[in-house]
Amino acid sequence: MDGSGANNRFRSQRRYWRRPRPGVRGPIGSGRGTPAQGGPHGQQLAWAACPDDPATKQVDEATLQCATLKVPLDYTASATGTLDVAVTRNAVAKPEQRVGALLLNPGGPGGSGVETVKGDPKRFDGPLHDHFDLVGFDPRGVAGTSPLKCLDEQARDTWVTTDEPGADHGRQLADACQAKYAKVLPFVSTHNTARDMDVLRAALGDERLNYLGFSYGTYLGSLYAEEFPDRVGRLVLDGATSPSTSLVQHNIEQQAGFERALKAFAADCVTKDPCPLDKDADRAPQKLADFLDGLKEKPLTTGKGRKLTATAAWTGVLSRLYGGEKAWAGLRNSLGWAMVRGKGDYLLDVADGATDAPADEQLQAALADLTAKAPLVSKHDPLAALFDPDCRIWPFRSTEKPHAIKSTATAPIVVVGTTGDPATPYAWAEKLTAELGNAVLLTREGEGHTAYGASKCIRGSVDAFLVSGTVPAAGTHCLTD
Repeated sequence: MDGSGANNRFRSQRRYWRRPRPGVRGPIGSGRGTPAQGGPHGQQLAWAACPDDPATKQVDEATLQCATLKVPLDYTASATGTLDVAVTRNAVAKPEQRVGALLLNPGGPGGSGVETVKGDPKRFDGPLHDHFDLVGFDPRGVAGTSPLKCLDEQARDTWVTTDEPGADHGRQLADACQAKYAKVLPFVSTHNTARDMDVLRAALGDERLNYLGFSYGTYLGSLYAEEFPDRVGRLVLDGATSPSTSLVQHNIEQQAGFERALKAFAADCVTKDPCPLDKDADRAPQKLADFLDGLKEKPLTTGKGRKLTATAAWTGVLSRLYGGEKAWAGLRNSLGWAMVRGKGDYLLDVADGATDAPADEQLQAALADLTAKAPLVSKHDPLAALFDPDCRIWPFRSTEKPHAIKSTATAPIVVVGTTGDPATPYAWAEKLTAELGNAVLLTREGEGHTAYGASKCIRGSVDAFLVSGTVPAAGTHCLTD
């Protein structure tokens, strides 16, 4: 998550992964060699029992510990002070078989690695927990690491769900964030978070980083491989992003991914009973899009006193598409309540769960490309689908541009892609694999975002690589469970 776009995920109806605008990045020459063992790399973590948290009830508290990692706020100017990074580990289940620490990142941007370790332990049961300390950290600006909360809950809800943002929409957020976090936001960047990961690696006592990153976490992992190639251990990047793709093209391709997923859901829905869509499979997607867009004029009321706007409804639908086929029944139910009974509560519940603007001629070409590839999904807010208009007045500028990852790491990296992934299209996994050079692509056939939890075949291949270094054969394809 980048300080120049720390609230990109917070901005609008789109909970799905958006390319963060690249953050402020200074010289990083020392990152290509062995980091000095003094300074932040020389610290030891003081592990202790974690504070009371409902999420910890799912984990054996005897093996769960928390600590704080101190990192430079600005890696180019130590006088700016330090930042406290929240870290959690679930100690290895079989100490005699310990390989090391495995760093986990759930994506986002804005996902909490601490909550991943605390709240979803069974996801990594088996070989991974048998051989690794499972370690999560909160990236800069997230949860336990200087969290950014620019607006209060009521203002945030209105800001996120409005169908008519108006000229001052972006200014409201920018002013609030600048007033609260002007000293921190310039340094909340993906590149600085990658540097924090290397400090954490050293503090964990590992010479090389073992890492499992999902979605936006693949961006972090890619940058780590680029900046610290001699520190790459076993890296798995599931739900790969494309660091070399421009923001506009990135969003066009992502919108096309959701368009395809929406049509796949609709085609399945018309074969089920009940389905609130037209029984004609060709017309069903359009009926759904028309209903959602119609909420601009007549939003649905809910029992919570809030309204289901078109923006919130689109958020709910697209969020469900993350889950693939397993989430389709729930989406049918939520749509049935909204479309047939006029009750927006269920869809609203789901909905709760950038860059410089291009030149006019570029914008017109991009809009034409977008509407050709994603006519339904992009119709609601085509400009925001291309780039976040609010970002033009964001007070923290960035000089970093999209670029192909150039890593000299010799250790193999496993990239995992899903053919029907709406948020991170499969083509991005192919592209990142080619850019890394030393990577192998592992493919899941199916719908939904990321693959590790959706296929025993994928899980087995990933576990074998992380535990023993067994690289999947090139061209390996797995089916969804």
